[in-house]
Amino acid sequence: MLTPMLVIGVTVAYLLALFGVAYVGDKRAEAGRSIIASPWVYALSMAVYCTAWTYFGSVGRAASAGVWFLPIYLGPTLAMLLAWLVVRKMIRIAKTYRITSIADFVASRYGKSPLLAGLVTLITVVGIVPYIALQLKAIASGYAVLTLPLGETVATPAAWWEDSALYMALALAGFTIVFGTRHLDSSERHEGMVAAIAFESVVKLLAFLLVGVFVTYGMFNGMGDIFSQALANADLKPLLALDQGKPFAYSQWFALTLLAMLSVVFLPRQFQVMVVENVDERHLRRAAWVFPLYLLLINVFVLPIALGGLLYFGVGTVNPETFVLSLPLSQGAGWLALVAFVGGVSAATGMVIVEAIAVSTMVCNDLVMPLLLRTRRFGERSGGDLTGLILGIRRVAIILILLLGYLYFHLAGEAYALVSIGLISFAAVAQFAPAVLGGMYWKGGTRNGALAGLLLGFVLWAYTLMLPSLAKSGWVSTDFLQQGPWGIAWLKPEAFLGLSGLDNLTHSLFWSLFANVTAYVWVSLWQRPAAREASQALLFVDVFHRTSSTHPVFWQGQAKVTDLLHLMGRFLGETRAEQLFAKYAQQVGVHDIGQIPADAKLVHFVETQLTGAIGSASARVMVASVVEEEALELDDVMRILEEASELRIALEKLKSLDHLKDDFMSSVTHELRTPLTSIRALSEMMQDDPEMEQEQRQQFLGIVVAETERLSRLVNQVLDMAKIEAGHAEWHNSDVDMRDV
Repeated sequence: MLTPMLVIGVTVAYLLALFGVAYVGDKRAEAGRSIIASPWVYALSMAVYCTAWTYFGSVGRAASAGVWFLPIYLGPTLAMLLAWLVVRKMIRIAKTYRITSIADFVASRYGKSPLLAGLVTLITVVGIVPYIALQLKAIASGYAVLTLPLGETVATPAAWWEDSALYMALALAGFTIVFGTRHLDSSERHEGMVAAIAFESVVKLLAFLLVGVFVTYGMFNGMGDIFSQALANADLKPLLALDQGKPFAYSQWFALTLLAMLSVVFLPRQFQVMVVENVDERHLRRAAWVFPLYLLLINVFVLPIALGGLLYFGVGTVNPETFVLSLPLSQGAGWLALVAFVGGVSAATGMVIVEAIAVSTMVCNDLVMPLLLRTRRFGERSGGDLTGLILGIRRVAIILILLLGYLYFHLAGEAYALVSIGLISFAAVAQFAPAVLGGMYWKGGTRNGALAGLLLGFVLWAYTLMLPSLAKSGWVSTDFLQQGPWGIAWLKPEAFLGLSGLDNLTHSLFWSLFANVTAYVWVSLWQRPAAREASQALLFVDVFHRTSSTHPVFWQGQAKVTDLLHLMGRFLGETRAEQLFAKYAQQVGVHDIGQIPADAKLVHFVETQLTGAIGSASARVMVASVVEEEALELDDVMRILEEASELRIALEKLKSLDHLKDDFMSSVTHELRTPLTSIRALSEMMQDDPEMEQEQRQQFLGIVVAETERLSRLVNQVLDMAKIEAGHAEWHNSDVDMRDV
């Protein structure tokens, strides 16, 4: 065992090192030398997927279920095969429309609906709190293993102020506030935070590999020795088989793999690092193989450590989730156990920091701000600067989210293994898949369809998975689990509608996603989308087929430049607003802000800028409060689309004509060489032969004159083309007999 002061001191030193890395990252960004503008850093930041669950929970899972820890990492590997098709489209959409969160993404696709954004945020908060509790539990358990005699059970602190998990939660809240809420515009990249996450990914990988090498080659004679001993042990041999005699074993494998595939895309922290923090779409190409390689490396020693711990300690003597720490401690390698603990802290803190940033942005933009903006004080046109208030809301949200995670840790965390807690969160965020994927590839998806799907999926997730977890923790009566509510057996949460024989996770995932997809498709087909929904659907689905010059703007009405400038100043600051308006003025070809035309493009520009600060739904509400908008009908949408299509066709024709012009100029300039060569050759012949016969000389001079006239015609053609390009051509009409042409 190690002294508490040593463990605390090393942990604090590591957190300070993280502060240093983040600080350097921010400073380099301010100097124009971005650290994160590297595909390697981008790929490493995606490894925030590997949390304390990977570090401790995977070993515990392997010790109880063998190779069944693999689907959680097989899923992301398969997802990366589709990254260029799916994730790249999400990145393009987010960059184009300044989307900052998964809630903003869903709301923006379905007509910028505040209700939909709020629902996604609520699902996220409820679903992610258990995951944050998992990280706190892992850190608290690891600290106890290091500071207590080996094998001694961890006692619950007598008072909350004696709990190390609480102080870790507050420390992480402080770090997140400092480096995650420095800028109001959430679409701006958090350079320092991403640099710290990439650094953490390296630390946790190296630490886990060190422990793996120590156990495999220090305590045993390699992997062959461990596996041969496990095969010879009747208790451990079943852990090496895929089908361990359980019914529907392969359906569970499929469910876990599907769950992991969806989670690696739709977890708020993964959306943050993969989509919002992305610098260049091309970085995704390298991440598509580096991230799976990282997952392979960090899992190479999971099974050897799990089997080695069971062989060394025996079954049921030491908690398998602590093998990463307890095995080095049992050999007197306290330094290695401390390194492993730092790796575990890295895994946990990385997740908590990014998750807190992502969720706090959603809470601020999609829950708190819509409510505040409905009040007279905050919604009026003449309101003051709100930048400080918005940042304050996000900081308070970060603290509350971490405290909720700490509360769940005490309510239910003790009764569940790390993996079980994580799977509950995975199943929650999987409910976003139908609305997001359907919204990106199907123009027929509607707001009400997405609402119906999310509501049904969330309710069934809570009923079939979340409530049973609370019941098994002792906080809710277990009677309804065994008998069903009001004694109705076919409503039992873990055997809903009589479906039995599945594990609780597969059962919940089946019912929640089945109801979600069915409701989404059926309601969308049954109802005609509104004009705004139809326009947003087109922009999302066809995001790769449109450029900024042919981008349709679905808005009509009247607006004032001064009102829009003041509105932007309230949320971005007056200086920043004036800078953005001045830049926009240059783009539209005017020299003064007052000369900017108050048209649909300006309204769209202001709304897009505000979206980065307060989300698409709130931005829509605020812009509507200062302009006189005319309601769009589907006919108007089709008219705008037709105009945009005509512009796109005209642009393509211009490009074609420009290409023909280039071909013409190339052929003309090439033709210039022929008369020049002829003139030079004949002139040199006459110069070299003074005795040339007069008749021959006259013939050569005639050719030179003819070639000179040809050269003049070619030069005139080039000059005429230059005049046409410059708009200075003089046009003369003349009668032409078509028979002579």
